[in-house]
Amino acid sequence: MLTAAPVTLADVQAARDVVVDVVRRTPLEPNRALTERIGGPVFLKCENLQRAGSFKIRGAYTRMSRLTDAERARGVVAASAGNHAQGVALAAQILGIDAHIFMPVGAPLPKIQATRGYGAHVAFHGTSVDEALVAATAHAAATGAVLIHPFDHPDIVAGQGTVGLEILEQCPDLGTVLVCTGGGGLLAGISTAIRGLRPEARIIGVQAEGAAAYPASLAAGHPVALTAMTTMADGIAVGRPGAVPFALVSRQVDDVVTVSEELISRALLFLLERAKLVVEPAGAVGVAALLDDALVGRLRPPVVAVLSGGNIDPLLMMRVIRHGMAAAGRYLQFRLRTPDRPGSLAALLALLAQVRANVLEVEHVRTSPRLGVDEVEIALRLETQGPDHCAEVLGALRGAGHALLFN
Repeated sequence: MLTAAPVTLADVQAARDVVVDVVRRTPLEPNRALTERIGGPVFLKCENLQRAGSFKIRGAYTRMSRLTDAERARGVVAASAGNHAQGVALAAQILGIDAHIFMPVGAPLPKIQATRGYGAHVAFHGTSVDEALVAATAHAAATGAVLIHPFDHPDIVAGQGTVGLEILEQCPDLGTVLVCTGGGGLLAGISTAIRGLRPEARIIGVQAEGAAAYPASLAAGHPVALTAMTTMADGIAVGRPGAVPFALVSRQVDDVVTVSEELISRALLFLLERAKLVVEPAGAVGVAALLDDALVGRLRPPVVAVLSGGNIDPLLMMRVIRHGMAAAGRYLQFRLRTPDRPGSLAALLALLAQVRANVLEVEHVRTSPRLGVDEVEIALRLETQGPDHCAEVLGALRGAGHALLFN
């Protein structure tokens, strides 16, 4: 027999009353390109446009607004890679509470600066949210500060669930919702709202395949810790599901799927180019799932993908754009050998211009043991218009007699 759910629809509705004057009602934007791909309406729930840049303010404010005067006087402490940190810091600023935040070493600089900008004290510990949480827990024990867990508390889950209420108000005939998933607070909250009001809708959690604790945990029937994580999606890089969200996810969610780093990169590039939205990797995994051919047939429209946050480091954005373009077949890199005589390089570049390839980098090597005395090696990196254009460029080069090397 199932035990009582730790969070109910009534809890989420009560949280809505708490946060209604604090959070923004974020837009639900239709996306034509994804609609054409899926064969039915697709919408993007833009929590990347939320205050502090993510949905996290919803849960943090719900939890902290319910603290007693004595608890508020002791202050709060939290652990986060950035989004929960900003949510807690902003909530603390609004409520007049002192906040200490532990972040992993290497957390994105914009997230650190924003957290400090809201008035929180920032310290660093470990290389993951799980390790930072150990330090935050120790700080709470030593000082009496109240630990504001990023996902494993009923008030946090209830606050995050207010996203689900908004989705149903904006898309009453919801068929499928895709939810970015780390520790599971957002997925648990949204699933509680949607199961309570539209039980026929499909609810799918999406994790980065390099930090996917839920599939193994659901198979085992209890939270299972990962031994290692590797993903650009730092906001959902959580090694072990929380007990509270796991209890809800295990009974309310239809499926949890994973997406590759290449799909995440492509999703970020798609959102920039086609939706004009800046989204962080963790916030883009729902769109990454929509770009996965293996998943498309399992979705029942209308589909809503939650964009959970937009706090991306500009340096990471530059790397991700390059990676996303490569994954989408927009970059082409190779070497070739040609006679070392005047005009050879100019002729090669003229040929590339004829087939509309944009030359990004050229390396001209004359001295190498693998070259003949009258040869030169040219390494090229090109920007193309996609896989078909890549094939056209390569065909033109081979048609001109060039032997291409790709290692």
